[in-house]
Amino acid sequence: MSPASSASAPTPTSAGSASTTASSPDPTRRAWAGLPDAPSSLPALPARARLRLRWSLGPDVPFTTIAASEVFSLSLSKTEALTQALRRSIGVRIKEETELIEGEVVELQIDRSLTGATKTGRLTIKTTDMETVYDLGHKMIDALAKEKVLAGDVITIDKAAGRITKLGRSFSRSRDYDAMGADTRFVQCPEGEIQKRREVVHTVSLHEIDVINSRTQGFMALFAGDTGEIKPELRDQINAKVGEWREEGKADIVPGVLFIDEVHMLDIECFSFLNRALESDLAPLVVMASNRGVAPVRGTKFKAPHGLPADLLDRILIVSTRPYEPDEIAQIIQIRCQEEDVSLEPDALSVLTSMAQQTTLRYALQLIATAALVARRRSSTTISVPDLRKCYTYFLDEKRSVQWLKEQQGSLMFDEAPPEAMDTA
Repeated sequence: MSPASSASAPTPTSAGSASTTASSPDPTRRAWAGLPDAPSSLPALPARARLRLRWSLGPDVPFTTIAASEVFSLSLSKTEALTQALRRSIGVRIKEETELIEGEVVELQIDRSLTGATKTGRLTIKTTDMETVYDLGHKMIDALAKEKVLAGDVITIDKAAGRITKLGRSFSRSRDYDAMGADTRFVQCPEGEIQKRREVVHTVSLHEIDVINSRTQGFMALFAGDTGEIKPELRDQINAKVGEWREEGKADIVPGVLFIDEVHMLDIECFSFLNRALESDLAPLVVMASNRGVAPVRGTKFKAPHGLPADLLDRILIVSTRPYEPDEIAQIIQIRCQEEDVSLEPDALSVLTSMAQQTTLRYALQLIATAALVARRRSSTTISVPDLRKCYTYFLDEKRSVQWLKEQQGSLMFDEAPPEAMDTA
């Protein structure tokens, strides 16, 4: 059994939305508010919940977000699309030691032949403890010229790759009368040995390794986007190689998170594939979001909670959710106003909070932009209660729209006529 687990939770919604389970018709929201290190400025909205989760995981943990409808593609099979999404969510932290030359440039001499075909040079570099002279070849001279390295610069040279990095200008040259830009950075002269060994850590996903090894153009295939089908044999070889790196201490596996939105859109074949994939050795944490109650399972004639088959429900943990409180709704509205650079009067905030409870939170948030335009028409930068009432009159929410359609039944084109109107006998 793999240590990786999965969770299924309804997509966070406002009042009037689908329920968490079949027996709970209450409006729901995702309970990510207690995540550690998550910024308090991000409300638990559908898009924000993913941001909070990504923020709490940090930059080194792979995080992949897909919609269930993305799996159905003409270019890839459903299982291949899910496999690629799973392997994007598994990181490999590769450790390697590189030999670096680090120091302050004392002198740089470049000699050119009479014809200009060949170039030779000498680089004098020092630390606080020692000084060394290196002979330069054609490629290294071009690399130094590209980085515009001058005497007094502190640089590092990767001996294996030939890559030059300029760290800044030495403090010993800070009082020189020289033209320097505002972005010039002054650093201390390095200490100790000039040649040093440093451990460099690279974090890549298993999918990136798959693409690099499955295409003749190598890593350039990552930018093309069209990865195509990847052979299972190649993935097995990569898994074996990564396993060897783990045993040798050269690499570590970083289990990430795969967020599948609208998971009820997957069919029974995808669910059968996920049953096996979630129990593999290399499996990320899978978070599934759905706003369905008891819904049909696609590809079958049966209904199940959240549109998920029973054997998959047995493998997951369902996140407990609860409705928004008025204080939380007001906080979300205030954050949205800050993002849109809009000011709300205290009375307008309470009215908008009441609107969000009676209609939906999305509808209330959308009224902010329209009410700001109405306030601007009267040369005001603050939204007041009359502005909200005017927008509430102009734009209908879902409940009032349904009521209006019932009142106008029969007067609209392509409307269903009542049964008695169809009887012409």
